[in-house]
Amino acid sequence: MSQRFHLHLLSDSTGETLENIAKAALAQFDGAEDVVKHFWPMVRSESHLERILTDVAANPGLVLFTLVNRDTRRKLETRCRALGLPAVAALDAVSDAMSNMLGQEAKARPGRQHVMDAAYFARVEAIQFTIAHDDGINAQNWEEADIVLAGVSRTSKTPTSIYLANRGYKTANIPIVPESPPPPNLFVLKHPMVIGLVTSVERLVQVRRNRLLSLNQSPDTDYVDEEKVRAEVAHARRMFADNSWPVLDVTRRSIEESAAAIINLFNERELAQVVDS
Repeated sequence: MSQRFHLHLLSDSTGETLENIAKAALAQFDGAEDVVKHFWPMVRSESHLERILTDVAANPGLVLFTLVNRDTRRKLETRCRALGLPAVAALDAVSDAMSNMLGQEAKARPGRQHVMDAAYFARVEAIQFTIAHDDGINAQNWEEADIVLAGVSRTSKTPTSIYLANRGYKTANIPIVPESPPPPNLFVLKHPMVIGLVTSVERLVQVRRNRLLSLNQSPDTDYVDEEKVRAEVAHARRMFADNSWPVLDVTRRSIEESAAAIINLFNERELAQVVDS
């Protein structure tokens, strides 16, 4: 019988090892499809941990972590105890924790380790797809994507797409330019999840100015004019709202944090679709 629960994964690095361990353990249980994963990589400060703990409190469940810093780990374990939640170091009997949560014994099924091999090839395919669909290229194939990122220039669409591809998600991205509307098929996609990326005008102007200077180009253009940029961002936000696309503010997020938030949005939609069906 399918059982739904929240699974929080915290790592002070990219978290790939942690997620693979969780996937390998979940594969040993029947009825583990309705798992809401909250992925938190690059947890290296107490302020970052505080933001994560807010989400943990709002969505109680199992917490798996790989945190080297003793103070950060101690704070996580203390708060989890206060919330009455299990917090398990990923290398310490992960299978036992899954058994308690799912209410069944792990099944030692031969060949289950090859699931990770399939994941490797899926990741390679995702990377190839993402590179071929960067910056609005090959729009006719967007329906094959898992995720489509939309945003004005310099909102980290490409690096975020590549990071997601390395996690196995086929990702396309499209720049939103007021003078050049996106292809019509962007607005009728059924399979991919379209997500709008936004950032503060001040941050965007700074990033664009630095980009122009690095290319030895004049920064005195509409590309970095604050009022022009403000109008550009407003145009993108209206488009996102008109199409009911989820919006992610990347102003204060690293690429890893943005990707983690996008993966959470994607997993939530996938779970909702399973429940609806």
